[in-house]
Amino acid sequence: MVLKSWGNFPKVLSKVISIERLSDIGNALKSNDTLIAYGNGRSYGDSALGKAQLDMRGANHFISFDQELGVLKVEAGVLLADILKYFVPRGWFLTISPGTKLITVGGAIASDIHGKNHHHAGCFSESLVSMKVQLADGCQVECSTDNNSDLFNATCGGQGLTGIVLNAELQMKKIQSSQLATTTIKTFGLQETFAAFESRQQASYSVAWIDCMATGNKLGRSLLTTGEFLNDNTFSYKPKKTFSVPFYFPSFVLNKWFVKLFNILYFNKVRKQVTQAISDIDSFFYPLDAISQWNKIYGKKGFVQYQFILPLSSSFEGIKEALELISSSGRGSFLAVLKLYGKENQNYLSFPMEGYSLALDFKLDDSLFDFLNELDEIVVKHKGRVYLAKDARMSAKIFEKGYPKLNKFKQVRNKFDPNKQFSSSQSSRLGL
Repeated sequence: MVLKSWGNFPKVLSKVISIERLSDIGNALKSNDTLIAYGNGRSYGDSALGKAQLDMRGANHFISFDQELGVLKVEAGVLLADILKYFVPRGWFLTISPGTKLITVGGAIASDIHGKNHHHAGCFSESLVSMKVQLADGCQVECSTDNNSDLFNATCGGQGLTGIVLNAELQMKKIQSSQLATTTIKTFGLQETFAAFESRQQASYSVAWIDCMATGNKLGRSLLTTGEFLNDNTFSYKPKKTFSVPFYFPSFVLNKWFVKLFNILYFNKVRKQVTQAISDIDSFFYPLDAISQWNKIYGKKGFVQYQFILPLSSSFEGIKEALELISSSGRGSFLAVLKLYGKENQNYLSFPMEGYSLALDFKLDDSLFDFLNELDEIVVKHKGRVYLAKDARMSAKIFEKGYPKLNKFKQVRNKFDPNKQFSSSQSSRLGL
């Protein structure tokens, strides 16, 4: 069957192997030359697409929870949404949560996802106590930062290329409320945006929507939002009802004038320079999850999400250069997100480093890749990297320049999967 990513690009002819229990994985490994684990289909690019997909959503059981330590053990196919539904009313939250709750634990590990608190808490792997991985030869190996650490460092962020994550123990975060106090700061230029981030580094969570169509002295204007969990012992968590986009939008709808108008209206919806409010978990962490199938807005051809990160020392100049290129091209994005990050971890292919990242969605057209190649050059010039979990077209040359621990990853992968049974369209394209 034809499979596609969340961005509806690329489309790959693939065999889908669904499992009902973890013991089914052994037979799947014996009967296929190459395959890649597949979670809930929320990767934007081709990191979970290949000749054969091992659909892990059937492995979705809770195993145990240590109430005193806050350690939860689950199978890899469990959705973050299911964890939240059960544990938030009991006063527990994910230590690290991305911008969607509709991903599996296995997918979170394979991408070593991060959230609005990376500057304090790091990546998803920092919340991992341990995990069990099934290798290509059928062996099951427990690993952590202290046990089989080479496999752990290669699997976290390794895009499923070292083995199949079977289960994981997660360190949960104790919370005193299901609501957050939020502060939104309206900035009027890139210098002011960076200053706002830096002055609020103590905030537990922070993220900025940035107007990527603004030019001149308005370049980089943004709405920066910070959040802190309240301390009121209120835990009324109910997932919000969703609105579903019923059809693919015609391609002409998302033209530069429409995007520019949207950005102007969105920026001006906040009247005050500083606005304080109370937000529930879903509204603060997962606003897009309220719109089911929002990817259809970009049309049948699909879109590419492009996320890059730059070191702290060159973040301002590099992001300024990227925004100037984006605004002059007219390729605006509704979802332009700027975040501040803390120090990078020891994992070989994890994306974050100490600095700033910018994530944008671009509607697919015939000239988009040439434009993204120009953005790649800016990223490389400023010693940054592009996020593998959202990549659909990066060249091997650009990839290699951004990931200095690549050779170490290849050594570990060759050790545990010398025949490259775990393979994706992305790994073939990037020479992994």
